[in-house]
Amino acid sequence: MSTLIATDPTSGEIVREIPAATASDIDSVIARAEAAYIRWGRETFERRAQLLRDVAARLRADVDEHAMLMTEEMGKPIVEARAEVGKAAWAADHYADNAERYLASDVIESDATRSYVQYLPLGPVLGVLPWNAPYWLAFRFAAPALMAGNTTVLKHDPHVPGCAAAIDRVFREAGAPDGVFTTLPAATADVERVIRDRRIKAVSFTGSDRAGAAVASIAGSEIKPSVLELGGSDPCIVLRDADLEAAADVVALSRIINAGQSCIAAKRIIVERSVHDEFVELLRKRLAALVVGDPREEATQVGPIARADLRDNLHRQVAESVAAGARCLLGGEIPTGAGFFYPVTLLTDVRLGMAACAEETFGPVAAVLVAVDAEHAVDLANATPYGLAASVWSTAERGEALAREIVAGQVAVNGIVKTDPRLPSGGVKRSGYGRELGKAGIHEFVNAQQVWVGPKRD
Repeated sequence: MSTLIATDPTSGEIVREIPAATASDIDSVIARAEAAYIRWGRETFERRAQLLRDVAARLRADVDEHAMLMTEEMGKPIVEARAEVGKAAWAADHYADNAERYLASDVIESDATRSYVQYLPLGPVLGVLPWNAPYWLAFRFAAPALMAGNTTVLKHDPHVPGCAAAIDRVFREAGAPDGVFTTLPAATADVERVIRDRRIKAVSFTGSDRAGAAVASIAGSEIKPSVLELGGSDPCIVLRDADLEAAADVVALSRIINAGQSCIAAKRIIVERSVHDEFVELLRKRLAALVVGDPREEATQVGPIARADLRDNLHRQVAESVAAGARCLLGGEIPTGAGFFYPVTLLTDVRLGMAACAEETFGPVAAVLVAVDAEHAVDLANATPYGLAASVWSTAERGEALAREIVAGQVAVNGIVKTDPRLPSGGVKRSGYGRELGKAGIHEFVNAQQVWVGPKRD
């Protein structure tokens, strides 16, 4: 029997071991989700909303307990972890408040006496999620799916079993009917059989493009809908007419949130040549001032990388880029001592083809490229197989115009790229397809059923 193991990245010590679900366990979880759907799919929006509001209230009441689980299992600084719990509660409340409006029937004129589209649930939906935002991603997936009348099966990353179990407990303590929200502590090797199970009607996946391609292939072969939120090598364009001080503040923050382990972090900073040196110095000062340390400490701004293998890969990307001609102005060396820490690192003279530019960097590494002008900056921004998110620093008018030229699912102009329950989020190209959050997110896992009512009109 395989085991799910959580390792504290601050110390490198194992903090939790949970037996992986057996074949019998998997069947039981899916059966419970299917049985619960019969009633949950017919529940009123008011009843569904009350459950999510109760869940949100419990999250907020026990915020420190939930936050510490994230800090312990994947190294998120405690201040950020508390904020993530609050954001997860916000997602629950948002869909409790807005789902009925989002799913209101659309009346469409035709030759019928009355014709419309109504949005009906599909059944049990599987969520396969990563470790880097254990609470937020769980609620980003579950809140809209549950409010639409689906039941949910959460297969969380094997490195955050404590977080998954705590989320499950919150739903149970809030009075969720058995099977409405279930967690499945399955080994990664068992995901395919879960997707193929006839009782699972759709799948939501967040993770790497390689794993996403496998999930999409399996779901497609079973003719099941899927939503994929995959990797990103997000560009941040800084032009000569930008507020450089404000841009440096936000770029530094975006690059180090969750120790840089975020799909939508600014990873490739593309700076117009005339302001390049000035901006790099502003950014360097901000990055150098950041506090790296124990994520349990309130003052810590950058915690450890979640796993040793992830840190090793990040350092490979930095070393290969420097060997190819990039300049390392800050960081760039693996520290001695316990845990999986990596210093905040700033690379300049980065060019297309270098590892820090061609691959997704999942850690506190900022890679700066030089652009001749705005047109060149957009070309560099689009020179990637990914298309998750991007940002532009310029005048508002120019930024909005350039947004149309950037191939990404989300563009922020003069602000940080973030996810928000009110706004749709998702990617294009190898960053995935489909949308989460907002009205678009709740429409992903419904049956848009057309209803034609006669008699026919002339």
